Amino acid sequence: MMTLSVLPSQDDLRPKRPFVVLTAVALALLALAALWSGFDDRLIDGVPVWAKPAKFALSFVVHFVTLALIVDALSPSGQSGRVVSLTGAVMATAFLSEIAYMIIQAAQAEASHFNISTPFHEAMYGIMGLGAVLLIAGPVAIAWVVRTDRQAAIGPATRAGIWWGALASFGLTLIVAGYMSGAEGHFVGTPSAAGASIPLLGWSAEVGDLRPAHFLSIHALQALPLLGIWLDQTGREPRLVPLAALGWSLLTLGMFAQALMGLPLVRL
Repeated sequence: MMTLSVLPSQDDLRPKRPFVVLTAVALALLALAALWSGFDDRLIDGVPVWAKPAKFALSFVVHFVTLALIVDALSPSGQSGRVVSLTGAVMATAFLSEIAYMIIQAAQAEASHFNISTPFHEAMYGIMGLGAVLLIAGPVAIAWVVRTDRQAAIGPATRAGIWWGALASFGLTLIVAGYMSGAEGHFVGTPSAAGASIPLLGWSAEVGDLRPAHFLSIHALQALPLLGIWLDQTGREPRLVPLAALGWSLLTLGMFAQALMGLPLVRL
């Protein structure tokens, strides 16, 4: 008797399962944080206590679903390689540790970031920094597999976009987030109590804010592969990807320099 299944086998799921599961976990945590915020009106520095866990959960959803889609396009040998499975395990450990600490701190109405009020909090902030490095280094490892897996169902411009996107994201995030981690916060200057901010994003429109540059640094991982997909679909040259990576880097560093001068992205 012939059976037909539209579902992948257990063996097919195993290599990419870490990133699929991590996406699902981040989605669940995002929903829980958003839901619970409706029952908890406490604030940390004027911001709802569950805002940071929710924002980070959303960022991780985008991060992990990107990696899940990339791994899905690898050849079977690329998917089942040690690099993919080890990277998934390391990133899972870093993510779960970091988001758990954020949730614990939010539940106590205490800040997780820039909190070095006690030796314990200082140590945890350092551990979070290490976890963040691992979370942005993981895509570089996956991108290396993409670069070397010639049987992957990935076009040349998309392949270049994944590689340059991972490198740009890693390097730029080290610069921007590394500076932020040693600062007292993401502002350069002191905003007023009712300081203007960019709608939805919440970035300061009054003083320098390092978050716009941080946003661009992280999302090079999505922007450059998307450019590569468009180049492949339109038959354009893959060599445009490194030029785009350079342009994205210059824009990010320009926003970073602007923030360091105490100037907002836009003044409202």
